[in-house]
Amino acid sequence: MLAVIDYGAGNLRSVLHALKHLHVTDMRLVQRPDQLSGAEKIILPGVGAFGACMDQMHRQDLVEPLKHALAAGIPYLGICVGMQMLFEVGEEMGEHAGLGLLGGRVIRFPQFVDRKVPHMGWNQLKFRRESDLLKGLGEENYVYFVHSYYCAPTDHDTVVASVDYGVEFAAFVQQDNIYGVQFHPEKSQKIGLQILANFLRI
Repeated sequence: MLAVIDYGAGNLRSVLHALKHLHVTDMRLVQRPDQLSGAEKIILPGVGAFGACMDQMHRQDLVEPLKHALAAGIPYLGICVGMQMLFEVGEEMGEHAGLGLLGGRVIRFPQFVDRKVPHMGWNQLKFRRESDLLKGLGEENYVYFVHSYYCAPTDHDTVVASVDYGVEFAAFVQQDNIYGVQFHPEKSQKIGLQILANFLRI
């Protein structure tokens, strides 16, 4: 069973549409801790501010059960803020503690002279190492981003792919069964669907 966490702020409609396109039928929306029981994979979509999203996860008592599930080896895919919340601290609207499963912080893009923040639109992944989620992808892969804050991991070995937007940042991380993507695979057309399909095959 695929568990998709619904904390009231995720980009659920687009993610569910993409999963339906991939013919996923054994799926459950999770709003309470007991609904994680029996999950074989977990997806946490994300839209919104880091602190507000973490607060809502705590209000729904999902933080500790999620940590236990990931410690047990259940594959997890965090999308956008769902990736950011994996880290220790997010700086959006003040400092907020994240799940602390990956070392590092979520920081704001600097004030650029030649480009806008938020980083919005298509950008090319630069692959740093292999991952099960990259199977079937070619060398030139453009994916869709919408974010003003980015992840700065302390362990650079977790970075699967990066992107250059004035600064080079982690666009895709992996540590064991934990995967995170800053971009939106559900909005990244064929490449995004391939990444989601690869996750479902793990």
